[in-house]
Amino acid sequence: MPETAAVDAPQLHVELRGVGKSFNGLPVLADIDLTLEPGTVHALVGENGAGKSTLSKIISGVYSADTGQLLVNGQEASFGSPREALAQGIATIAQELALVPELTVAENVFLGSEPRTLGWINRKKLRAAYAAIAESTGFDLPGDTVVGGLRTADQQKVEIMRALARGASLIIMDEPTAALSAHDTELLHGVVRRLAASGRTVLLISHFLGEVLELSDSVTILRDGRHIRTALAVDETESTLIESMLGRTLGSVFPDKPPHDADGDVVLSVRDLVAPGVYGVSFDVRAGEIVGLAGLVGAGRSEIAHAIFGAAPRNAGTVAIDGAETPNTIAGSLKRGIFLIPESRKDQGLVLGRPIRDNVTLSNMGQVAPRGWVSSGVERRASRTMLDRVTVGGDDRRAVSALSGGNQQKVLFGRALQGSRRLLIADEPTRGVDVGSRRAIYDLIAEQARQGIGVLVISSDVEEVLGLAHRVLVIRSGQIVGEFAGDQLTEENIITAAFADPITNESQ
Repeated sequence: MPETAAVDAPQLHVELRGVGKSFNGLPVLADIDLTLEPGTVHALVGENGAGKSTLSKIISGVYSADTGQLLVNGQEASFGSPREALAQGIATIAQELALVPELTVAENVFLGSEPRTLGWINRKKLRAAYAAIAESTGFDLPGDTVVGGLRTADQQKVEIMRALARGASLIIMDEPTAALSAHDTELLHGVVRRLAASGRTVLLISHFLGEVLELSDSVTILRDGRHIRTALAVDETESTLIESMLGRTLGSVFPDKPPHDADGDVVLSVRDLVAPGVYGVSFDVRAGEIVGLAGLVGAGRSEIAHAIFGAAPRNAGTVAIDGAETPNTIAGSLKRGIFLIPESRKDQGLVLGRPIRDNVTLSNMGQVAPRGWVSSGVERRASRTMLDRVTVGGDDRRAVSALSGGNQQKVLFGRALQGSRRLLIADEPTRGVDVGSRRAIYDLIAEQARQGIGVLVISSDVEEVLGLAHRVLVIRSGQIVGEFAGDQLTEENIITAAFADPITNESQ
């Protein structure tokens, strides 16, 4: 049964010797040596494009190494597919979720290994098996809920439970907490610790260096496809990791906050806004001001952004730019100078099958296709100008899906910078982005404010909100429950307000 497989899974000792991999003649990994000991958490860190995902995909059977060896318990292995790797006890929780939206939570967790009787799924046994795995993780998620209706954080939990239910001995976790709240992240950390204590191995890929140092026994640093070093986590700091990842010191994580006039012109005025998940929200953003929206996952922050941008219906209230009310449409918002960089760049922002160039100029078709036909010369120049500005190099005729997460996010910023802007909304601007690209994105946000543009930043990372924003609004249950600026802009105040009852404003 699947629920007993998770208990009886054997230990695995995985080793890579001199592993190399190239794509289209371009080396991505070169001469990588790596040992994953049973019963440990081993972190893999590096900038986007350093080779972390490629290395994990060689271990998990997605790719085969061009050179070198992969050994499992001392025996050379060559997996032709993830299924073959899973048969040897290696499973992956990918950064991009791979769930069947129409199926229930329990059906997704045991997909392909459902308990059956006479060829039919045994629902009673499925419910019992799911109850066991849910209890072992501490994730409170009803098994009969359809996955397609879940928020991203809950879908991530389903992925985690599915890997555990398959009895894997080596679990590769690629950015597993990127979409989780602080509470859910702590639950996952507990799961990771229990996995290692039971003799399993966890290969953790994460951009959250604090998480890496807290959870890991060992850390391997990659840079430009090469193994820089492997060390005990207790011997590392965030600064030493960053310097090794970049090959240089980063300096301050956040740029200086641009000066702004607290009594300056109001760019965005929101009054009594009611929309799906939003209940009577009112606030202003002034010229050159960066306002942060903080709160727990599911608090309604993105819903506010979508209602402002016209991507969700407004049931009541007004949204105005420079004193003029904006229509409740995306086209109308763009004309008024509002641009939204959405939470999910791959689901809501990018056209993955199209070239980088097309994705950059998508919001500027009036310039690149003035007579209804795209002028390739104008498009090429417009794309290159924006890509240079956001520091994305290479051939812009490549598919945007080939870029790292950080560069994909920069492409969205490049698109935003083309038109006339009065308000930039950045929803989770650095989720899944490496530390080097993160600073570049922060610089782009600060630059917009310096130009007198109003900026609305939404982030689940309290440190990010504190580092960027002049003023922070805390959202809970679709309402503003706290506003902080100046000396009141502290982590304690934001977290306390995030957990406050929206009616009594008392901490729960």
